[in-house]
Amino acid sequence: MTSLPTATGDKRLGLVIDLDTCVGCHACATNCKEWNTSGHSAPLTDINAYQAEQRGVWFNRVFTYEVGGQGRTARTVHFPKNCLHCEKPDCVTVCPTGASYKRAEDGIVLVDHDRCIGCKLCSWACPYGAREYDEDVGVMKKCTLCIDKIYNKNLDEADRIPACVATCPAKARHFGDFADPDSNVSQLVRERGGYDLMPETGYRPTSKYLPPRTGNGAGGAHGGAKKLEPAPDLAGAGKFLRWIDRALSR
Repeated sequence: MTSLPTATGDKRLGLVIDLDTCVGCHACATNCKEWNTSGHSAPLTDINAYQAEQRGVWFNRVFTYEVGGQGRTARTVHFPKNCLHCEKPDCVTVCPTGASYKRAEDGIVLVDHDRCIGCKLCSWACPYGAREYDEDVGVMKKCTLCIDKIYNKNLDEADRIPACVATCPAKARHFGDFADPDSNVSQLVRERGGYDLMPETGYRPTSKYLPPRTGNGAGGAHGGAKKLEPAPDLAGAGKFLRWIDRALSR
């Protein structure tokens, strides 16, 4: 079996995912697929991509849930899922070949595909379902935090972030160093009550989730659409504004 690092480095890299602002657009999953299918973990195989029973390797998957029952308290929550790069990952210690390992210098959990035998023990050990079996190659693959991107000195420093973070239109994904208490991710976790997913497992995920904010029902900022107010009287607004009003009302 594989051992975890006995000493850790100065970095603890991970993600913060904001469940309040995620709109479920799947841009993170798509951009992740595009980058990684030609990068460190290439290829990300697809089977029956344009047929029935599609399946394949995706490091990011987005699930959508209806919560809060019915009525004013109901809302839709989009839940992106990827590897959380745990501090105590059983997916590493269960590996019989050392293919699954955790880097000491930054805490990223990776798979050495040359040593992986495809036994799937790591996928059974991961309670988050973050491991992906590439049935075409016969090895396990997973999120790498775009290790070939975040350390790529050929890129501008501002571009050295995971593909999923770079593409998120709602700014629901954040990347940073959790070992730095003043980093953007550390501050978000403190200010917004960031939490571990399934803390009862004892895996101590590095990446965190921010909970949806509590709304005020249908009239709240996050609980639903506000009641529309009547349109203002444009009688004295001038010919131009009256024309605009008629044009938009058609």
